[in-house]
Amino acid sequence: MNIRQATESDFESVKRITQETIHAVYPKYYPAGAVRFFSEHHADEKIIRDINAGIVYVVVTDDGVLAGTVTLTDNEVDRLFVLPEFQGKGYGRALLDFAEARISEKYDVIILHASLPAKNIYLKRGFREVDYLKIDTGYGDFLCADVMEKKAK
Repeated sequence: MNIRQATESDFESVKRITQETIHAVYPKYYPAGAVRFFSEHHADEKIIRDINAGIVYVVVTDDGVLAGTVTLTDNEVDRLFVLPEFQGKGYGRALLDFAEARISEKYDVIILHASLPAKNIYLKRGFREVDYLKIDTGYGDFLCADVMEKKAK
């Protein structure tokens, strides 16, 4: 397993990781309007903008497959997704370890917005809730998430 900075040539893979994970996992936790909103929130132009800014990273399997991605915006962990077929195999943990270490180099606090499926993972890693978001999706549903933080090491 290797984590590296994403390049423009990784755009389609990062997009696929993001969208496939959202559409496979989020319908189990959120209504359709929230899933649609979340999918649109991670639009192509945002992904390519972040790749060009040098803040997107990918985890690559030993076989050369891009299994997951994370975006680091200042001291915030954003867009952390692992393809469903690679979940439970340590790729998400490796991405979060990487993100926490990288953020800790410059900041005292690590922030993230935790969706319902990921909240318990973050709690187990020492994050705590500091705010609660209830976002009107515009599709008749709400997207709920916790703003969480953790002291950097």
